Amino acid sequence: MLNLEPAAQHLATLVAGVRDDQLDAPTPCPDYSLGDLLDHVAGVALAFAAAGAKERGPNMEPPRIGDRSRLGDDWRTQIPVDLEALPSAWRDARAWEGNTWIAGMEMPAETIGRVGLDELVVHGWDVARASGQRFDADPASIAGSLEFIEPISAPGMEAARAPAFGDVIEPAEGASALDRLLALTGRNPAWSST
Repeated sequence: MLNLEPAAQHLATLVAGVRDDQLDAPTPCPDYSLGDLLDHVAGVALAFAAAGAKERGPNMEPPRIGDRSRLGDDWRTQIPVDLEALPSAWRDARAWEGNTWIAGMEMPAETIGRVGLDELVVHGWDVARASGQRFDADPASIAGSLEFIEPISAPGMEAARAPAFGDVIEPAEGASALDRLLALTGRNPAWSST
């Protein structure tokens, strides 16, 4: 059982810190502006909360492509509220047992919980980089995310990664745990919007 709260709270803080004039900014996700990424994060928050509660809701559909035009006027407050609510669905040990659903697929709940943690950590970094904010993931969240991404980063696991992750980038020798995580998700740890 992992604690999703630190990563969810940090991402909520980062979302609240995004300025309106940054919504068109590029992100480490090549096809997403920052506004598109925020819409994706909004969907992630709702879908993974429903998955943790083992409800059939927004997690029963394939994930939608992020689209800034769907952001409501209250995105800066609503997305953080939804992100902060997500961990409560995963606090009960029963959330991690058996199967649940995400993106319209049934999978072991423990796997989905780990995917959710990875989404929170990595998209937190994406939002921080795109908006010029400081990223401070806790070591336990990074370690939990690495436990998810390392097995699907080995040669021959390309099908298991698609379409959610880009090609693995070889981490630099002596890379930090965070930089290793980012490289394994296909991100350049040195990415900058400038």
